[in-house]
Amino acid sequence: MLEKIRQTADYLKSCVDDMPRIAIILGTGLGALVDHIDNKQYIPYTEIPNFPLSTVEGHSGNLIFGTLGGKRVMAMQGRFHYYEGYDMKQVTFPVRVMKALGVETLFVSNAAGGMNKDFIVGDVMVITDHINLFPENPLRGKNYNELGPRFPAMTEPYSKRLIAVADKIASDKQIRLMHGVYVGTPGPTFETPAEYEYFRIIGGDAVGMSTVPEVIVARHADMEVFGVSVITDLGGKDITEVPSHEDVQKAAVVAQPKVVSIIKELIERI
Repeated sequence: MLEKIRQTADYLKSCVDDMPRIAIILGTGLGALVDHIDNKQYIPYTEIPNFPLSTVEGHSGNLIFGTLGGKRVMAMQGRFHYYEGYDMKQVTFPVRVMKALGVETLFVSNAAGGMNKDFIVGDVMVITDHINLFPENPLRGKNYNELGPRFPAMTEPYSKRLIAVADKIASDKQIRLMHGVYVGTPGPTFETPAEYEYFRIIGGDAVGMSTVPEVIVARHADMEVFGVSVITDLGGKDITEVPSHEDVQKAAVVAQPKVVSIIKELIERI
């Protein structure tokens, strides 16, 4: 594993002169944030040694380097999911490479189903905490002390400092910004009404099929993390609408300007 991380990091260093300290993982329907990145350099996943390939519609499959909010950033245009058949080491491999390249701050975004009764479709939710319901932890197996401690604390998986700055930005821009707990599940099925109710009862506000593994690995590597979910559908026993991936993508695109505005200015301020 360490050798693969080194190989991939060395390849990217040979392609990019100025390595950023900020990385962004873009979720379903949010890939167009890259339109706001200046001086872009695209590296397709197919050209990166040891990188998996994204197989999901709405995930383009490029690693992009450039400038956003006046800062150098790298952005994953397309992530990898457990439900695609990858194991957790593969799902989180890009985060390991980011750390090897010197990334200190990770921004993650996703599309999520809401079960908080105060949420509406199109809301943006800052992730304050998560509940991990994946059947495998990305840290399972041999621990490499070079990557992080055997038993990392998850007391603050999402940076309170960055959340406070995001709240101020949203207030200044009059953007409705919700807070909540994200429930990570393996997918790929959308949840049943009873499952939505269960997730709500155990403390969840939104549910999705990504993000949690990447955040666990980022915190293992002592990276500061900011996460945001776009509420693309609602679920529960009183919801009759049938969600589809196409509807999720459309809702994410509609909400995209709010996410772009918050993340861009947040990057400017850190």
